[in-house]
Amino acid sequence: MFPGFPPEALKFLRGLERNNRREWFQPRKEIFETKVKAPMIDLVEAINAELPGFAPEHINDPQKAVYRIYRDTRFSPDKTPYKTHIAAIFPRRGMGKHSSAGFYVHLSPKSFGIASGAYMPGPEELRAMRNWLAENHAAFRKAARGPEKLMGKLHGDSLVRAPKGFDPAHPAADLIRMKSWLYWIELEVGLAESPKLLNEVLKRFRAAAPVVEMLNAPLVSNFHAKPKAAAR
Repeated sequence: MFPGFPPEALKFLRGLERNNRREWFQPRKEIFETKVKAPMIDLVEAINAELPGFAPEHINDPQKAVYRIYRDTRFSPDKTPYKTHIAAIFPRRGMGKHSSAGFYVHLSPKSFGIASGAYMPGPEELRAMRNWLAENHAAFRKAARGPEKLMGKLHGDSLVRAPKGFDPAHPAADLIRMKSWLYWIELEVGLAESPKLLNEVLKRFRAAAPVVEMLNAPLVSNFHAKPKAAAR
């Protein structure tokens, strides 16, 4: 069981939001490590314990699952050094964090976010998913309705026109134009401090698991095919 985040976690994140600078963070780094990061690791472990029942390929090493608090500011006009949220991701085993469909949780000062799906996959993965959707759109649409009550409608940025190689009049044109296929919901932040949080996360992950599996289907197929091709 996961008891929830301690009150110090939200207090820290709210303080960081107001004081996003090294001089504030460094004296409080131990608070971050023990009251924010450590509970997120505990949440990842609690989720991992349940994933064998519905998404075993998404069990993730807690140390790798939790994102760093430090921002990459090299190409950003925003030079604030820290993220003001803590997040963890559950990609499919053997695939990169953002090259496959998966699951995600996110604690910010204002809400607890839960996401499932594929976010901005790379060019090869994107084409594979679009090809798969062109052939399996009816089954996908049916599965995609399943999580709507818990997570809202599937959404994502889309191209204005059909991508090269796809018929603009295809019955799945709306799905093919998409660059991400995501469910995202933000829950009341107070829930983060409750033992109820784990169940709220798990029931949404379970609902979205069939859609995540479908989006990964063409990637799994390619992933297993490549070594065989190389061996010939």
